[in-house]
Amino acid sequence: MLRWRVLRLNGDTSPEAPARIIHVALRREWTDAERSGGYRMSTRGASLADVGYVHASTSAQLPGVLERSYADLPPQDLILLVLDVAALESAGSPVRWEQVPGQERPFPHIYGPVPRSAVVGVIPLDGGTASVAAALDGWGVLENS
Repeated sequence: MLRWRVLRLNGDTSPEAPARIIHVALRREWTDAERSGGYRMSTRGASLADVGYVHASTSAQLPGVLERSYADLPPQDLILLVLDVAALESAGSPVRWEQVPGQERPFPHIYGPVPRSAVVGVIPLDGGTASVAAALDGWGVLENS
């Protein structure tokens, strides 16, 4: 399992929602979405049509998401999509922060498809923990857990 120390950028301690969020995707589903122009998977094995929204997380929530839902898959099958919240909203896919039973902090849920224009980064998980943490830091999505 991937583990890294999560840092808040620039010492920001505001409770405001982050400008960028993360979605864990199966590599093959993202490849298909790039061809079709939009990503419509909610979570592993379920589509946006099935669930009603696309699951997302913050960097602090990511290790738990990977452990709960993807631990049985090899890292090379997974990628992280770094999503710009403003771009999602502009495209008509609002982001709502909702409490999930058994979780301390609310999770971002995307109520609509993820357009390619809202994906500002694609991070493969097969590069190891340090590589993933550096990529998340580079895309400005690391925060305190």
